[in-house]
Amino acid sequence: MRRRDLIACALIATAVSRAWAQPSAKVYRIAFVNTSVPAAQASTYEKPYSAAGKAFYEELHRLGYVEGQNLVVERYSGEGRTEYSALAREVVHSNPDLIFADSTRLVLAFKAVTTTIPIVGTTGDPVVTGLAQSLARPGGNITGVATDPVVEIWGKRLELLKQGVPRVSRVGFLAPRSVWESPQGAALREACPRVGLSLIGPSLDAPFQEVEYRRAFEAMAREGADALVVSNDPETIANRGLIVKLAEERRLPAIYSFRVFVELGGLMAYAFDLSEIYGHVANQIDQILRGTKPGEIPFYQPTKFALVINLKTAKTLGIEMPPSLLAQADEVIE
Repeated sequence: MRRRDLIACALIATAVSRAWAQPSAKVYRIAFVNTSVPAAQASTYEKPYSAAGKAFYEELHRLGYVEGQNLVVERYSGEGRTEYSALAREVVHSNPDLIFADSTRLVLAFKAVTTTIPIVGTTGDPVVTGLAQSLARPGGNITGVATDPVVEIWGKRLELLKQGVPRVSRVGFLAPRSVWESPQGAALREACPRVGLSLIGPSLDAPFQEVEYRRAFEAMAREGADALVVSNDPETIANRGLIVKLAEERRLPAIYSFRVFVELGGLMAYAFDLSEIYGHVANQIDQILRGTKPGEIPFYQPTKFALVINLKTAKTLGIEMPPSLLAQADEVIE
């Protein structure tokens, strides 16, 4: 083949590659809806979502979507509320190309008002909650990331807490009633006897404000709680500073679902990698904007987890972390 033909072939291949890597000239509108982070902060992504948000937008950029050029992100927030029907109607009325929602309750609210706008959500078990026919082939207009099917993580959290603080025997579970009654709560109840622990309440009830968290901590104290497991629901994340403070006041060793709690002074966290999750969400969004139906995109299940320990907090609580547990930690904060 002549050199001129080789160059022509190379140019054609490059053009095809670029055409696939970049979406069309159309400007896409995405509604980004979260339960607790104020909409004004969602673009800067303050903790606990800073790394995840960075991973999300970087992956979108890598896929060819640039906010302000061919991508418009309209941000909404539930502001920590638990009833989202009005917010869902508002977002659907704006008719975006796609909706990204960050909790099961939000996705259920959107499912109730649209069957046509594609929805990508981070949810609990989408099959149990009626959001999907199956994880592999969801059907309908919804796909996303499913965390609850990975129920083993809750038993693992109990094991790590018991390993770090062998003296504990009665563990409080700080979670809304809906989470107590979900597969998360069931997994904890099943794991407790195996680890040698008793699980106690009470559950949290709306509105999820300081007075309700203080009521729950006082009730757990009356029941003799000597440790704490904290759920991963959005309301808990929104009140993370208060929860860490109340656990410190009660001198309760606690294990959390996100690293940011440990940064604030919590003892331990065994957590999903939010950056990995949000990177997958960006890829699912790309598939949908290119024409794939949401119902044909499998729900993703997280595979990466990290153990983080705050040694300063351990010392404050008079806990000497076993070397075997420290060796398992992905990060130790001193």
